[in-house]
Amino acid sequence: MSDSDNVLFLERVISAPREKVFKAWSDPKQLVKWWGPNGFTTPVCEMDFRVGGKTRFCMRSPDGQEIWCGGVYKEIVENERIVCTDYFTDPEGNVVSPEGYGMSDWPVETIIEINFEDLDGRTRLTVRHYPVAPSKDRENANEGWSQTLDRLVAYAEQET
Repeated sequence: MSDSDNVLFLERVISAPREKVFKAWSDPKQLVKWWGPNGFTTPVCEMDFRVGGKTRFCMRSPDGQEIWCGGVYKEIVENERIVCTDYFTDPEGNVVSPEGYGMSDWPVETIIEINFEDLDGRTRLTVRHYPVAPSKDRENANEGWSQTLDRLVAYAEQET
């Protein structure tokens, strides 16, 4: 198994300047407007947006299930790159096993790398989420990410 087998990779080209797309990721007031798969809301989003700072948020499914997540920012390059850890939590922010959210094949902690590339006023957004071995959990995560990024595209392009 190669490293790429353990990486979820997604890409979108967004008809909005990368500064605007970066702000949609780094401003909790904007992130709550588009974050999550179709039908999900984000009723809680806290960000200490600096290297070493933490994020904590809640995604709520259409049937009311709450999924709490958190992470620590490892790298931030303004308008270019965000790297953070990602893990599931309880509502108080304590790390919990992914199995509590029905994900038996998911690691306790993963890394998310988000890159923002300027394309003459548009933005190429790439997301790498790892290590996530091929499994049903990974397929579900890929679908969730795809829907989430489609929502970001719609949000960023509407706001342009």
